[in-house]
Amino acid sequence: MTPVGDSDPNALNDLLAAKGLERLDNSQLTKFESYLALILKWNQRMNLTAIRDKDTILDRHFVECIVCARALPPGIATVLDFGSGAGLPGIPIAICRPELKITLAESQIKKAAFLNEAVRAIGLDSEVFPGRAETLKAKYDCVVLRAVDQMDISIHLATALVGCGGWLAVMTTEAARESVTRSVDGQFSWNNVVSLPESQQGIIMFGKRT
Repeated sequence: MTPVGDSDPNALNDLLAAKGLERLDNSQLTKFESYLALILKWNQRMNLTAIRDKDTILDRHFVECIVCARALPPGIATVLDFGSGAGLPGIPIAICRPELKITLAESQIKKAAFLNEAVRAIGLDSEVFPGRAETLKAKYDCVVLRAVDQMDISIHLATALVGCGGWLAVMTTEAARESVTRSVDGQFSWNNVVSLPESQQGIIMFGKRT
């Protein structure tokens, strides 16, 4: 594994261990290292993510998305990352859960180009949809949203993409919990909420279609 700059290739595993979370295996760690390198490279020429410091990317982006990947409900096979942006959380889910078929939906052309390059370079069996997620015709076992624009509207649109008995997974904050619930107007039961490690507000809400 080639370190990024002066970074420690084991830094992500050390961070996970410090938070009481299971370490990644060597293959997963290598893929995350490649992913980090791509984010840092592309961030030099476009606004891929507002967080540009590699240590913060590991802590805020990678660790939180790894927690999401591991917390996904059992029995699912297809996952849509609604408004994927830099591939968060879809790419970490694809790395941690290779048995799942991941679709990364991103309407911004440059970000979609990044996603295609990331999928190719990391060697993921994932699909990039370069358009607005709500125009997709497929149904998914789980639709995941994280830091998308106009979250309430996006959640409402995402509900149409969740299959019968499927799930919405919303990475949000405790303060926004009521707003998320209201956005789906009783179509989902929210019985599972996961707190993000060492975060005062960060949570993942899992809603099952009723």
